[in-house]
Amino acid sequence: MFRPICRLSTNQLSKTARSAAIGIRRLHAPVPFDWKDPLGANNLFTEDELAISETAESYCQERMLPRVLEAYRNEDFDRKIIEEMGELGLLGATIQGYGCAGVSSVASGLITRAVERVDSGYRSGYSVQSALVMGGIEEFGTEEMKEKYLPGMAKGKMLGCFGLTEPNHGSDPGSMETMAKPHPSKKGYYSLSGAKTWITNSPIADLLLVWAKLESTGKIRGFVIERSQCPPGTLETPPIKNKNGLRASITGMIQLDECPVPESNMFPEVEGLRGPFSCLNSARYGIAWGTIGALEDCIDRARTYSLERKQFKGNPIAKYQLVQKKLADATTDAAYGILAATQVGRLKDEGKAASEMISMIKRQNCDRALVNARTLQEVFGGNAVSDEYGIGRHVSNLFVTQTYEGQSDIHSLILGRAITGVQAFC
Repeated sequence: MFRPICRLSTNQLSKTARSAAIGIRRLHAPVPFDWKDPLGANNLFTEDELAISETAESYCQERMLPRVLEAYRNEDFDRKIIEEMGELGLLGATIQGYGCAGVSSVASGLITRAVERVDSGYRSGYSVQSALVMGGIEEFGTEEMKEKYLPGMAKGKMLGCFGLTEPNHGSDPGSMETMAKPHPSKKGYYSLSGAKTWITNSPIADLLLVWAKLESTGKIRGFVIERSQCPPGTLETPPIKNKNGLRASITGMIQLDECPVPESNMFPEVEGLRGPFSCLNSARYGIAWGTIGALEDCIDRARTYSLERKQFKGNPIAKYQLVQKKLADATTDAAYGILAATQVGRLKDEGKAASEMISMIKRQNCDRALVNARTLQEVFGGNAVSDEYGIGRHVSNLFVTQTYEGQSDIHSLILGRAITGVQAFC
């Protein structure tokens, strides 16, 4: 038999009910809908996170956006952008010490969102510097490595790249062919030979984090290579030109021919794919934020265009149902994507985020951003072809973000394995 929590008289009960009703009415007072923040995600961010977001947004809109159109047209990445980010404390932002800001994962995501709202190529350069290279050194490097490299990278004075993908091995990095063996003539050095491709920043990088197999054991290890210390002919980083996407970032190869690397520049403990995948997880988390930033810019541009474009007796095309549905679908997916990325970021900082969570939000946010951006192109009609409208640039970029650092189908298999316990990769 259940016992009541409390016993109230009829009069008391009616007063309680009236008070509750008044409270409910107040809670449900009309609140205007904010299409830029549809589900009130800003209420989930701390004051520090909101301040960081504002700083990043102001910089990106005022200093990066005016440069992006010419940069995209000419495949011209301005290295000064990295230095400017360093001056604001945006690089390697989650790292504690070494000149880094030491902010939350969500704050770092908000930075990434602001950068990719301008262009995915700029965000790619930022992510490689911050998450892949600085993050890798911070997590797996020796204290000497951290003190030597991180302060300069945090200021943007030293630029890094991350060499994992090879010409014959993209989604299958475990089969990499780049090899490391004891150098035949330099004691205390390894000799690295092999090739990496589709490497953001490589043509101008000062520091190259390269993953290679030890010839003696077949174990994958990470090596930090200083370009200035490589003899002529042992390291080449030719650019890859004429890309259809990410044209505002610089992409190239890494070609190693018995390149000498000090043994002290090998990560001392991490072996196998755990090292590169840990770095990639941090970058993938940023991509989940960044792609939503790109989608939000597409929504903004399509909304503005649809309100200004007049057709059919002088009506703005925003009046018509098909246009409104496109905007509604895109805005909904963007709002959900931000909430998911925020939740995973909180769990990440608490040490409670499974890697499959990051696979899920990277896959979902990339896919939905690409689908919606393509659909929003239709709002512009033939004008979508003109790069001055910006929407086509985002679509081309988002196709690349959907393919790199784990193509969406690969993340589907990662999630499928976690759900079923059955390996589908081989």
